[in-house]
Amino acid sequence: MSTLTTNYLIPSGREEAWRFTPLSRLGGLHDPVVEVRDVISLLAQDLPAGVTLKRVTSSAQFPISQTNDIVIMRIREAISEVLLLEIAKDSEIAEPIKLTRNDTGLAPQLGRTVIKVGSNARATVIIENQGSAILAEEIEIILEPGASFTFISLQEWENDSVHIGRHHAIIGKDASFTSFVVTVGGSVVRLLPTVEYAGPGSSAELNGVYFATDGQHFEHRIHVDHNLPKAKSRVNYKGALSGLNAHTVWIGDVYIHAAAEGTDTYELNRNLLLSDGARADSVPNLEIETGEIVGAGHASTTGRFDDEQLFYLESRGIPAEIARRLVIRGFFAEIISKIHLETIEERLMARIDNELAKVGE
Repeated sequence: MSTLTTNYLIPSGREEAWRFTPLSRLGGLHDPVVEVRDVISLLAQDLPAGVTLKRVTSSAQFPISQTNDIVIMRIREAISEVLLLEIAKDSEIAEPIKLTRNDTGLAPQLGRTVIKVGSNARATVIIENQGSAILAEEIEIILEPGASFTFISLQEWENDSVHIGRHHAIIGKDASFTSFVVTVGGSVVRLLPTVEYAGPGSSAELNGVYFATDGQHFEHRIHVDHNLPKAKSRVNYKGALSGLNAHTVWIGDVYIHAAAEGTDTYELNRNLLLSDGARADSVPNLEIETGEIVGAGHASTTGRFDDEQLFYLESRGIPAEIARRLVIRGFFAEIISKIHLETIEERLMARIDNELAKVGE
């Protein structure tokens, strides 16, 4: 067990970073006086050649990104071991590398994982979060020059789970990073997908899907730090909500530094409200310190069903319940179909159908 010894201030909920978050439901992960377990709960089997997974001490030298998030700082201070996944340079891993979460119950726990992708390597990693947990974790992804890496994080938790996490990618010269963050389960899920660039010619594509039902709170806070010239980013997150007190939060921050000439960026968030009593907060932010860019923009929409789509389907003999399900599937398909893993795509669509059935849609 561990407590935080540094004198950090406990969030009050008035801070900008925490004003949407239900602090009373976080299981003490944000509270330095609450004891937590230091646990490595990710497991892997049958790793292919060119991939290694091991535990290293928390003092091992990795690029450490800056953060002022109290939960992430708590992780860094409290843990004794880091799970290190390394993909050798020039490796081309055909099949996805799958890491599954060992169900450790509802005692608060912390963990940190580092994924290092060697130069010119190509690979996909899937992290599957299922079962019950009260978990705070940091995942740092380091892409060396020329690497191409896809990161898929699936939050399919049981409804009693709390998950706070940061996924931070450091992208080397001419490297490309693609992420898919899918959140369709849990009581409270608060994720921070963040990106910084370590060389020109690098690119990031951040995709996300979330579906909240009765009482669930799903929060995704994206930050893209365009700190170097000639880098590209695309952000596209879609969410649907149905049921009383279903609440989603999407914050999209893109910061283009004065030195980041030639930046090309765009962020988009769309939310679909399926019932009364649901709330979606969407806040896109774009800060630009140089006019020498290729392009920069953002958009955000929140609305209800398109009645014309429903009418079109129903007029062709499709029952209303099935028509609504088809519209929702179509809404998410743009992102889920880009995963290009049929079993994962089918599983996620089945989970969404199941959540719809629970709320009577």
